[in-house]
Amino acid sequence: MKKILPIFILLFLFGQQVVKACDVCKKNQPEILQDVTHGPGPSGTIDYIIIWVSAIIVGITLILSLKYLIKPKESNSDHIKNIVKNEGF
Repeated sequence: MKKILPIFILLFLFGQQVVKACDVCKKNQPEILQDVTHGPGPSGTIDYIIIWVSAIIVGITLILSLKYLIKPKESNSDHIKNIVKNEGF
């Protein structure tokens, strides 16, 4: 794992330039999403609503999963929720 970590760090830092949108896609994107993604951007208000609702759902899910993973509120040490905490995953 220690050998792979520097590779992931390098890919994360230098890979940002590779994933940016090309010039043609940049011109076709709305102002907010320019230089972020390839292809056509959201075409209307409904698309933005779908994007924001899904982002909120993902955020809530992430927060709740971390909350119940870190503090499962189970006093029994043999409870299934404590396996992740005790095994060091």
